[in-house]
Amino acid sequence: MRTRPLKVALLGCGVVGSEVTRIITTQSADLAARIGAPIELAGIAVRRANRVRAGVPAELLTTDATALVKRGDIDVVVEVIGGIEPVRTLITTAFEHGASVVSANKALLAADGASLHAKAVEHGVDLYYEAAVAGAIPLIRPLRESLAGDKVNRVLGIVNGTTNFILDKMDSTGAGYSEALDEATALGYAEADPTADVEGFDAAAKAAILAGIAFHTRVTIDDVHREGLTEVTAADIASARKMGCTVKLLAICERARDGRSVTARVHPAMIPLSHPLASVRGAYNAVFVEAEAAGQLMFYGPGAGGAPTASAVLGDLVAACRNKLAATTGAGESAYTQLPVSPMGDVVTRYHISLDVADKPGVLAQVATVFAEHDVSIDTVRQQGRNQGSGDDAAVEQGGGRREGGEASLVVVTHRAPDAALSATVSSLRKLDTVRGVASIMRVEGE
Repeated sequence: MRTRPLKVALLGCGVVGSEVTRIITTQSADLAARIGAPIELAGIAVRRANRVRAGVPAELLTTDATALVKRGDIDVVVEVIGGIEPVRTLITTAFEHGASVVSANKALLAADGASLHAKAVEHGVDLYYEAAVAGAIPLIRPLRESLAGDKVNRVLGIVNGTTNFILDKMDSTGAGYSEALDEATALGYAEADPTADVEGFDAAAKAAILAGIAFHTRVTIDDVHREGLTEVTAADIASARKMGCTVKLLAICERARDGRSVTARVHPAMIPLSHPLASVRGAYNAVFVEAEAAGQLMFYGPGAGGAPTASAVLGDLVAACRNKLAATTGAGESAYTQLPVSPMGDVVTRYHISLDVADKPGVLAQVATVFAEHDVSIDTVRQQGRNQGSGDDAAVEQGGGRREGGEASLVVVTHRAPDAALSATVSSLRKLDTVRGVASIMRVEGE
């Protein structure tokens, strides 16, 4: 074993950074044995050096991150700050001074991963980022290395624990969105400002990274269609249950059937209770991968938190240090296919549409005509009168509703069709005099 230590610089010492420090400190002997050389924390860049951090040596703290990455004797920089700048500049500076980088920064990688990979190659160093997607779950390395000889056609996953906790709580207790969000915040699953999670930005960044690796093409967060879950209601959850489904916020990355393009999207969707992702509860993450030779694979585990994320960071750190000892680098960006990313309108999916309609004869015929005009086939229809004093569903026949003069709720589930056609259908339905409003629209996936 080499006795001279490999020097590691840590950028950020929050929840994840403090766990990384703890593991390096308490498991130094094991890490040295696995790497083939000891590692040494050479410095920790923080915003406020005078803040007390349990278990973190005060003498390692500095507020000058730029000076730390410019030292020249740093072998690996671990970045757990987050955000775009100054992190992008710090990472490229680290590359220029010969350091490999381990990052958990999904936002930066989804926005500018291509240029970072190019910089790493230019300077002969590594860029690893297992911790950027799905916390402790080994996902990026299996996609990039274990499945390198296979053809991945689809990646479907729950990649945000906060939103999964909220939807699970709504499903299991009947709570509304606001109530479930309040509980998630009280338990520490949601940030004080939950926008990045509940509006789908976090999941969209992860989807961009996953799509790029799975399909060997460049996908940025701007290519990902994004919808959050703030409009999901208890009624949507109940309607899904009647269909034998549950609602999840899904990241879906797909290769077109003709192989000429890919799509990436994040949105709430109904999935059958029989699908493996339907049983993912609480704040856990799971990703379902479909490959031609390997078939269907599922990766499951804690998707966030200090210790789980630090586990992924340390795995990358060990790999980067081993490469330093061997004077080599690991697998970099693979974007040889250069496939275009198709717009959401080209995606073939199914819709679950809930309409508030006039409860009178002929309404269903009018609605069905609109679907036919847009070449969208109807799978099932369910109608429930609102002024009948009963919550039971009523069977619907072509002739129309239940009693003239009131209102009814009409639920339509379509067959698969291009999303653009489904969206145009909904726009036309809104213009019907007999349609009082479109109560909700949700896609149906996993079938």
